[in-house]
Amino acid sequence: MSDAAVLSNAQLNKRIVSVIIFTFFCYLSVGLPLAVLPGFVHNTLGYSSFVAGLIISIQYFATLVSRPQSGRLADRFGPRSVVMLGLVCCGMSGVLTLIAALTQSSPWVSLLMLALGRIFLGFGESFSSTGATLWGMNIVGPLQTARVISWNGVATYSAMAIGAPFGVILNNSFGISGFAGLVVLMGVVGFFIARSKPAVQVAMGKRIPFHRVFTRVSSYGLALGFGTIGFGVIATFITLYFASRDWSGAAVALTLYSAGFVLIRLVFSRCITRFGGLRTSLFSLLVECVGLLIIWQATSVWQVDLGAFLTGSGFSLVFPALGVEAVKQVEQQDQGSALGTYSAFLDLGLGLSGPVAGLLIAHWGIQSVYLAAALMVLGAFLITFRLVRREQQTPVAES
Repeated sequence: MSDAAVLSNAQLNKRIVSVIIFTFFCYLSVGLPLAVLPGFVHNTLGYSSFVAGLIISIQYFATLVSRPQSGRLADRFGPRSVVMLGLVCCGMSGVLTLIAALTQSSPWVSLLMLALGRIFLGFGESFSSTGATLWGMNIVGPLQTARVISWNGVATYSAMAIGAPFGVILNNSFGISGFAGLVVLMGVVGFFIARSKPAVQVAMGKRIPFHRVFTRVSSYGLALGFGTIGFGVIATFITLYFASRDWSGAAVALTLYSAGFVLIRLVFSRCITRFGGLRTSLFSLLVECVGLLIIWQATSVWQVDLGAFLTGSGFSLVFPALGVEAVKQVEQQDQGSALGTYSAFLDLGLGLSGPVAGLLIAHWGIQSVYLAAALMVLGAFLITFRLVRREQQTPVAES
């Protein structure tokens, strides 16, 4: 891996993309069912909207539970093996969804198959994305950690953005069997592509217990979790926010959020290496907070659009910037565990933002969600600022 230091940017990117493609396969599998399954559960199977939402949420909780374990497996058996396992899980989710489509005449059987499929998909997301990120870090070296995590995020959000509308198209033409078959195909193809690539050597050395990994990365993860709330409330509630004001164009706000996110990732990811992950995070969280406050106080559509763009731009570098610092807290043989544990806080933030925001809406209205999210991001800023102060106070000899 020592040759990574002399590779050109194009060569580095090519190496990273060669494994980050598995993240794309994974999140395309995640995105395809999102806009389709709730309607299938509610309209076709006849269950309530609550059950439909629960079927979607099962995947998030499966991801949350399995995320730390995915990192420990990658440390022990190598990231390629974990990616292959993740792709098998994604493919199994497609198989179970196909069975759900064939058994819809028995709604409870179909619902059970969907639930099992969502659990497999949650595990597949953990294994594929964490394994691919760690694989990329291994093949280009620790100095390019920020670049790997940034590209992983671009693959994630691009796949999600493509997956949801494409899933609707496939559903309209073939029913849920359409996207389910594609999920199976990607799992199979991805598995054989991953198997054809050389495995990276697993770092040797004594591994520290999980509770010590958690202690070392929890502050970084907590800041990430709070910072994720902004994304959660825009993705989940921006349509309702527009509807409450009789405005149209919620899709434009979502597009601008995504555009800001991807643009900043592609153009400014080197700032993490140049200025450090913590300082980059401070500025990013500040921008995200300003964007949410603009949405909170918006009196016109263009102000919401501006706020969404700033929120996406601000949140863009938070995950890779804090992630770079999180994996520095452990030795190489424990970096998979650290990355998985750190990433679990993102899943936790997304999982909690929906129900908590729903309670706020019931008591104080839809606007309160964006003020609350801004305060959470401010909390992330304060946690990160404390980490900066701690870094400054730590003697160089002990770091």
